[in-house]
Amino acid sequence: MSYITVDGISKTFKVAKRNSGLRAALKSFFNKEYTYIDAVKNVSFTIEKGEIVGYIGPNGAGKSTTIKMLCGILLPTAGNIKVNNMNPFTDRKKYVSNIGVVFGQRSQLAWDIPAEDTFDLLRDIYNIEENEYQKTKEELINLLDLKDVIKKPVRSLSLGQRMRCEIVASLLHNPKILFLDEPTIGLDAKSKKIVRDFILKINKEKKVTIMLTTHDMTDIDKLAKRIILIGKGQILYDGSLSDLKQKYGSYKKITLITKDTIKDIKVKGLISKKKIDGGYSFIIDSNVLTISKFINNLSTKYSIIDIDVDNENIDDVVLKLYQDYEI
Repeated sequence: MSYITVDGISKTFKVAKRNSGLRAALKSFFNKEYTYIDAVKNVSFTIEKGEIVGYIGPNGAGKSTTIKMLCGILLPTAGNIKVNNMNPFTDRKKYVSNIGVVFGQRSQLAWDIPAEDTFDLLRDIYNIEENEYQKTKEELINLLDLKDVIKKPVRSLSLGQRMRCEIVASLLHNPKILFLDEPTIGLDAKSKKIVRDFILKINKEKKVTIMLTTHDMTDIDKLAKRIILIGKGQILYDGSLSDLKQKYGSYKKITLITKDTIKDIKVKGLISKKKIDGGYSFIIDSNVLTISKFINNLSTKYSIIDIDVDNENIDDVVLKLYQDYEI
């Protein structure tokens, strides 16, 4: 049996309808009408012990709703979840001692006191033995470069410092599974590298199973070998990142600097054309249309000042995946 098994889960929210205006507000107060929104629809996947899986999709796709159901915060409307042979809801007390959760836009740290005080409180909540607690805390603080930070009030910390403290708080009890929801959102380059290196380290050394949601495709590229794409509440792609790169690896980005107006081009292998400052940007599939043939075709019709050819990066690859599924 897989370490994490998600079997046909759905989540429907009941939302009260309300139009703008005083009359509409009074009407809705006495006669409420509701609409039903399917945030997640029949989602199924499995994750093995020690995997790092990137769970990606556009805003409103259902990523955070799925994570909240996996954490036991939300109860699915339908379907079943098993994590390490536990149900997040019926085995809640035992289950929460085995998971760590970091929500990038929500804090579990008390705002007006040092992060270390919150750590001490979590020690008591999780009933962690003192020697084990001190050893784990010291290890995490050193790895995340927080020695001088944890004694300052949380409100005085930078976003990068606070996020690293959030990770410490989530790992003090040595969980076997870590759910990360936008863990590097808003962080500077240095903090992002510290967090990514740390995630890779605990995964390699402690075999922590990690599920990561993010809009930062560099996080996915650096951390995950497998991605699950969700769109409009449904799983659209579940496979290796390398397969995805191979599928779109033939895509090339060609930037042309020209003063001419390039009209619509109808040629097999041209994926997209976009007007930019000083010229145009094209994406072509070099398996269908060679770079030289494409450039030669344009140079006979237009005056080209400069040309730049580049491979697609991971952001572009994922955007193509979104386009394929029309999300």
